[in-house]
Amino acid sequence: MTESLPQANGATSGVDYGDRVKIALMDSGIGLLAAAAAVRRLRPDADLVLSSDPEGMPWGPRTPDDVTERALAAARAAVSHAPDALIVACNTASVHALHTLRAELEPAVPVIGTVPAIKPAAAGGGPVAIWATPATTGSVYQRRLIKDFAGASAVTEVPCPGLADGVQHADDTMIDRAIAAAAALTPRDVRAIVLGCTHYELVAERIRTAVGVPVALYGSAEAVAAQALRRAVRTGARARAAAPAGRVTVLHSGRESVLSVQAMSYVEARSLHAATPVR
Repeated sequence: MTESLPQANGATSGVDYGDRVKIALMDSGIGLLAAAAAVRRLRPDADLVLSSDPEGMPWGPRTPDDVTERALAAARAAVSHAPDALIVACNTASVHALHTLRAELEPAVPVIGTVPAIKPAAAGGGPVAIWATPATTGSVYQRRLIKDFAGASAVTEVPCPGLADGVQHADDTMIDRAIAAAAALTPRDVRAIVLGCTHYELVAERIRTAVGVPVALYGSAEAVAAQALRRAVRTGARARAAAPAGRVTVLHSGRESVLSVQAMSYVEARSLHAATPVR
């Protein structure tokens, strides 16, 4: 259902990351699956902690203070499992809560935020579209990224109401309707689309098909996964050496759980072999 998207910072799977690590990821929902699967591709032996907030999602319509509070709760739940790095696999949380998360958790746990891959998408010089949530589209944050990283490329901001919700609930009708509406707003001469919400990476191939013209899709999963592995502080590697490698812990609003039926409809979730939690 998805694909390997261009890597935003040139990272490759050939990097030697050294000792075994545990990487935590947090998001409001299942958007973290793309980055988790990327970590698994780069380091099949890495332990994963997936911390989401199904009781509080979606985060997009919430106030910045509320987003920060929810993100802190999800991060604290993840960090209680002693990861070597934390990926904030959510654009909204990265905008509003990244500074607070880093102030509380670093340097003990490196915190890696998610930024839309505007710079690599614009590197070719052609027209670019940014698909994002309605709250992000036209925001000061996104306009600043466009100004700083798009260069001379023409950029079209495309709101995608309902797409993240459709992906979260694995609602094919909702997904198809939202993608079709966004594709209709995307200029036909666009050659690169930035996926400005982590949920969108789970339906990347459906987006490509709907646009109907040759287009490169740019997500952030590979880049943040590689950065997390580079920055991981491996203080717990020795203690974990005797345990089976590649274990996955699933947290829903702070409580151990399992990946939902909806999550398991995506190949990224199935690739983690995480149908049951680690106790």
